[in-house]
Amino acid sequence: MKADLKEKKIALKKAEKEVASLESKKAKADAKAAEEAKKTEAEAVLKKLLTSGMSADEILEKLK
Repeated sequence: MKADLKEKKIALKKAEKEVASLESKKAKADAKAAEEAKKTEAEAVLKKLLTSGMSADEILEKLK
């Protein structure tokens, strides 16, 4: 029984390490996706402002 318990503890530690690794990867992927969404939104706003007749210089001035 002791050997079986030890084996199960080892398996549990491996599984916990893998879960931590996957959670880390997910957090990085989520952050990257959020950054991509912000970039896409900023590009859409920029296109909208440009099509409304605002010049690039005016847009840059608003950003300051």
